[in-house]
Amino acid sequence: MNNSAIGLFDSGMGGLSVWQEIRAGLPTESLIFFGDGVRCPYGSRPESEVLQFTVEAVERLIAEGCKLIVIACNTATAVAIDYLREHYPSVPFVGLEPAIKPAALTTKTGVVAVLATERSLEGKLFLHTSAKYADKVQIIKSVGRDFVEIVERGEEDTPAAEAAVRGVVEPIIEAGADKIVLGCTHYPFLRRTIERVIGGREVEIIDSGSAVCRRVAQLLEENDLRADASHSADYRFITLGDENYLKQLQRRAYGCCSKEKA
Repeated sequence: MNNSAIGLFDSGMGGLSVWQEIRAGLPTESLIFFGDGVRCPYGSRPESEVLQFTVEAVERLIAEGCKLIVIACNTATAVAIDYLREHYPSVPFVGLEPAIKPAALTTKTGVVAVLATERSLEGKLFLHTSAKYADKVQIIKSVGRDFVEIVERGEEDTPAAEAAVRGVVEPIIEAGADKIVLGCTHYPFLRRTIERVIGGREVEIIDSGSAVCRRVAQLLEENDLRADASHSADYRFITLGDENYLKQLQRRAYGCCSKEKA
């Protein structure tokens, strides 16, 4: 048993979609969420910068005593996960990659769309996974232009957000996609907007949050790191941003109507 916290890192608020899955699925586990907030978004940055920022965050989470670290950012995973596993062999890491497999196995039209950042779509993880299914299904790659910025500003339910989503989603539906894979942890916060654009068409939205929670649980078990069953979980938030951004992280994590203490 180990009651130390699980660490999660993202360029900003998007990784809170994963935080919420882990909090719900592993309620006795303490969590420390590190949302950069200053240098977000990472999706179009050079790989060297993304690697540097991710290593800095991991060093901070290790210093905080985290027993396992989730890179809750698809871009950071694509760039840095191999480096992290090589240079921090004593720390279990869980990364993010688009959920292409379940989409490819269940599509009826044979067309799957992956919405992600530029850097994620260029990453080895995505290229390796998509190559497995390239002969079985057509995979449409699409960058969610301005999606991360919309979520960071808390403007998911605005007409401007719907226009941005429509501009990306309509073409992939018209191309025959019946599965839309969300390949960035910010994008699940736009799910309602995406659903409005889909309307009554038979198109399923798929993300990786629940799969990440299952993988975290598996690694905790394999490494004897589970928290005690009676442990009272603690939740902390870290950012490079200001106090206002920290409060935004907390509100986003718990939901605007939650009465729980952050």
